[in-house]
Amino acid sequence: MSSQPLLQTAPGKRIALPTRVEPKVFFANERTFLSWLNFTVILGALAIGMLNFGDRPAFISAFLFTAVAMFTMLYALVTYHWRAHSIRQRGQSGFDDRYGPTVLAIVLFGAVVVNFVLRIIYSGGEAGKKH
Repeated sequence: MSSQPLLQTAPGKRIALPTRVEPKVFFANERTFLSWLNFTVILGALAIGMLNFGDRPAFISAFLFTAVAMFTMLYALVTYHWRAHSIRQRGQSGFDDRYGPTVLAIVLFGAVVVNFVLRIIYSGGEAGKKH
């Protein structure tokens, strides 16, 4: 959003006029929300695949990925409503979220690391049983 003040005065006039919010701002917010939901659907499909075709570590990891997908859906919904409210109120502050995507990336990375560690532990246990 621009750095112009909410109420602007025309040159030579004393009356302040409200600035107009472009419709593309609302559509950009919705497009971002749908993009986040697309990510959660892909992550949920990965979790379902692991749940149906995996072994014990994949079963545990599937629950972790499902939790991350649900957390991401909740984050996307809250962020969408927060931005929509700010747009309707014609807020002049930025609409960017500096911490949400970073936290989600760290949580997703943690789920991948847990999956990797469980896979190593499970394969190490299988190798020990064969000898």
